[in-house]
Amino acid sequence: MTRHILAAATLAAFLISGISSASAQVEEVVVTGQRVDEGAPHIFLIKRADHLITKVRVTCDTRDLNQRREELKATLRNMIKAAAQTQTISLGLGDQVLGELSEANFDDIIEPDTRPDTSQAFVIIKTLVAKADTFNSATARVKDFIAKTTKVGRTEILLESRWDLTVIGPEQYRDALVTRIVTDAKHNADLFGPGYGITIEGLERPVSWYQKDPLDLALYIPYTLHIAPLSSH
Repeated sequence: MTRHILAAATLAAFLISGISSASAQVEEVVVTGQRVDEGAPHIFLIKRADHLITKVRVTCDTRDLNQRREELKATLRNMIKAAAQTQTISLGLGDQVLGELSEANFDDIIEPDTRPDTSQAFVIIKTLVAKADTFNSATARVKDFIAKTTKVGRTEILLESRWDLTVIGPEQYRDALVTRIVTDAKHNADLFGPGYGITIEGLERPVSWYQKDPLDLALYIPYTLHIAPLSSH
């Protein structure tokens, strides 16, 4: 009898998950700066974030509504044009999974502000995170982009104080995580000596993540490991 056992049900669910994960690889998800849950396992994979992001408020208080909206749209166009001229800055929309900012959705994102005669639009500014980056160097690129973007009329681009990270297609790291989990499980079973087997539950769960350092993420699968004597039958 094989001494190390991976539960058949868990393995089947894992294979099904692997098939469906391909569609999730193109998604860019936001990682907030929350502390790790106490239930996170000790096996994880450190990965540099794909982007550092922040949400900005593009606002305009020109009195005439039509002119105000045109000034906002012109500034948004300038942001898109300026980002296209860089290798590190891009623009997006959304909170948990990011979409792309384009002129086609200008009318959807421009909305009344809380102040009278004022309109606003919220945009995500993203900067690629390089291996040599520090938090200060990455945030400086975003601030420089905002400062250099041409604002039309009475439009302003207001930087929010919160900075978050993103990871693109976290499911692509599943194989590397499972390899580490299985290696660790076998090692722990070996410490018990002959006659013990392992059962791993939860490998069908999605890859999870938390912020490890200012620009680094910890990716993990919330699994459970059981080590028990093998049946003599």
